[in-house]
Amino acid sequence: MNELTLQEMSLRMSLALLLGLVLGYEREQHGRAAGMRTTMLVCMASAVVMMLSQHLFAISGTTGMNWRPDPARLAAGVLAGMGFLGAGVIIQQDNAVYGVTTAAVLWFSSILGMAFGAGFISLGLMGFAAVLLALFILPAAERRILSDRYAHLEVWVVAKGPSQDEVQKAVEALGFGAHLKPVGLQYDGLKRLRTMRFDVKTKNHHVAEIQAGSVARVAAMKGVIKVSWS
Repeated sequence: MNELTLQEMSLRMSLALLLGLVLGYEREQHGRAAGMRTTMLVCMASAVVMMLSQHLFAISGTTGMNWRPDPARLAAGVLAGMGFLGAGVIIQQDNAVYGVTTAAVLWFSSILGMAFGAGFISLGLMGFAAVLLALFILPAAERRILSDRYAHLEVWVVAKGPSQDEVQKAVEALGFGAHLKPVGLQYDGLKRLRTMRFDVKTKNHHVAEIQAGSVARVAAMKGVIKVSWS
């Protein structure tokens, strides 16, 4: 394995810089915490690690020693470290999870950086094309898929207000294909209030309609004090 020339190192670093910026720009547009700077640094750092591995392996053969370093060990360290960085951008809020795609972009950026750093330019460009497909083209197709969406519905009623079955039937009667599952019932003896909790499942293209319709219909029922959708 020959020593890297300045021209080769510049090419590999430039590709890692450019592609990291492109992927980071897409995340920056969506307001994610890991944007252009983070993705660029991840991609370039991975390229540096691979070139450093190649350099250490090359010079070890000129020292006359029997020991040769494992060129994949530093790369394995990068992938292990990406687990911590990726976990840091994943956030769970109520019943929604955010940042999974950003974590995957960071992880893939490190892979692309290692490919360029190792000199596999064609492989890195093919991987970059796959990322562009996932980030810029597939979202339009995903919006056409009738996938399930989940939410929580909480209803506060007076002691003589509607029952859980009545609330459930009122929402399901809207006709948007929503299904309610009672998951909790709490009674406040001092205030004489009942709190009903439901898990709601519906299709993604009906989320806005079922949310607005459910809140309006349940809030109009006699004895209902408060309605919450999350």
